[in-house]
Amino acid sequence: MERYAGALEEVADGARQQERHYQLLSALQSLVKELPSSFQQRLSYTTLSDLALALLDGTVFEIVQGLLEIQHLTEKSLYNQRLRLQNEHRVLRQALRQKHQEAQQACRPHNLPVLQAAQQQELQAVEHRIREEQRAMDRKIVLELDRKVADQQSTLEKAGVAGFYVTTNPQELMLQMNLLELIRKLQQRDCRAGKAALGLGGPWQPPAAQCDQKGSPVPP
Repeated sequence: MERYAGALEEVADGARQQERHYQLLSALQSLVKELPSSFQQRLSYTTLSDLALALLDGTVFEIVQGLLEIQHLTEKSLYNQRLRLQNEHRVLRQALRQKHQEAQQACRPHNLPVLQAAQQQELQAVEHRIREEQRAMDRKIVLELDRKVADQQSTLEKAGVAGFYVTTNPQELMLQMNLLELIRKLQQRDCRAGKAALGLGGPWQPPAAQCDQKGSPVPP
């Protein structure tokens, strides 16, 4: 009897899994229509079906949410670093102007041309330093963001999400961005629909998915 009950439960679980997969696949096919036609052609039925399979238990939603949070924190940190550098440069320029003005006021008229020439050289050297520091900061930002993208690609590839692998190809990156947008919209759609559609009383819901007042997913 116990074996019979267990077999029935396995059959029921399989049916629920199939129903979840169908719901996810249908939702993805609907969302794909909102993408540019060039990307629609690349997102075949097989790709969408594989993506739906990866989304079945909701773990990928949590992974994507975590990756987005890390990305936003990284972007905020890099932005603040560049802002601090810009402020330092502004203070440096102000201090240099003040220094030059005071020196000129204290300078004897016949020495003024020589002083101004020296100050111009000092100003050029400072501006060169500022440009180099800004370039170095921009390179650091690009490299850090590239590393985050590669981390995201690797994490999602390991999670079995179709279409994700480490690449720098612009077309592949754009395709992956569209896939992420599909996942994000699918989670938002579930949040707005509530339990009546794809929630506890329905065939599928991403576990731990919660929504804010605007219907956007928030971390558990």
